[in-house]
Amino acid sequence: MLSLPPTVRVFVSLDPVDLRKGFDGLSNVVRQGLGEEPLSGHLFVFVNRRGNRAKVLFFDRTGFCIFYKRLERGTFKLPRRESIADAKVEVESAELMLILEGIDLRGAKRRRRWNPHSDERSFLLAR
Repeated sequence: MLSLPPTVRVFVSLDPVDLRKGFDGLSNVVRQGLGEEPLSGHLFVFVNRRGNRAKVLFFDRTGFCIFYKRLERGTFKLPRRESIADAKVEVESAELMLILEGIDLRGAKRRRRWNPHSDERSFLLAR
């Protein structure tokens, strides 16, 4: 399981990307296509048109790193777009691991979780 600090965000590009691109090409896609900063330390996930290969780009304070995976059978199932204009979607690190395993998250049901920001008022009232 991938363990990331809570400050690291994971962005998945919803448009297919030519995975012949290297560090600089993917960095340009992050800047221009996703509207994010590649030096932020966040993870950026790209999938090819056939959906059987994925690259994850991130910057680790000393340089860029690329994680590259090819599925021998099947395809990566990306999350659905909310609207046509969406170029990316943010996922949790656990969801990224499931995507990289080739698991389709579209049928998964997320249970309600406690959120300190949404329940802050009810917590203060209970005191």
